[in-house]
Amino acid sequence: MKVIGAGIGRTGTLSLKAALERLGYAPCFHGRHVLDHPERLAAWQAAADGERVDLPALFDGYAASVDWPGAAFWRELVAAYPQAKVILTVRDSQSWYDSVAKTIYPMFGSSADPRAAEALRVVPGLDVMTDFTRRLIWDGPFFGGRFEDRDHAIAVFEEHNAAVRREVPAERLLVIEPGSGWEPLCSFLGVDPPDEPYPHLNDPGRFWGRVAARMAESQAKAGGR
Repeated sequence: MKVIGAGIGRTGTLSLKAALERLGYAPCFHGRHVLDHPERLAAWQAAADGERVDLPALFDGYAASVDWPGAAFWRELVAAYPQAKVILTVRDSQSWYDSVAKTIYPMFGSSADPRAAEALRVVPGLDVMTDFTRRLIWDGPFFGGRFEDRDHAIAVFEEHNAAVRREVPAERLLVIEPGSGWEPLCSFLGVDPPDEPYPHLNDPGRFWGRVAARMAESQAKAGGR
């Protein structure tokens, strides 16, 4: 692991994933990759329950990590990979809350959206992933079952960001916002910026489009059996 993303969901993590892979830090683990390794789901469940697990084994094969669930273990990853650089993605707290409330919370936190219910029905392993995500993030130590309390959720978000800034040495940490482009990232990593636009993959419409694509993929595989 060469790069650890400490920023939580809906702070530009998927765009950062694409950017890191374009710069050679590939593959980069993102929450969507949990389902690519069904054999690791039991370990994620154990981690969500507070058990000691082999985190390097969970991230085996990846050069970088961004987003949840990895960001929930940022302290452990920072300690496990002392040479890795750390990137904290941040954004305006109010817009962050609005984005989460339209995407990952109805998908993984409450499953209130009918698209989430249908995805749970057709995508193998998504029920297990949703269960441990709730125990780890939504109902567990992160939001404590209070994400719908806007002020509480925003306070948690801001304290998470403050903790990363306090605890990670400044020379090892980059803090960036969506729209920062290639320059701060490439300067931090010591690489040349590509001659192409920085990825932008963070809007809510694309989130639900990816959910639909995953469902279609699962249904196609089921139909081919």
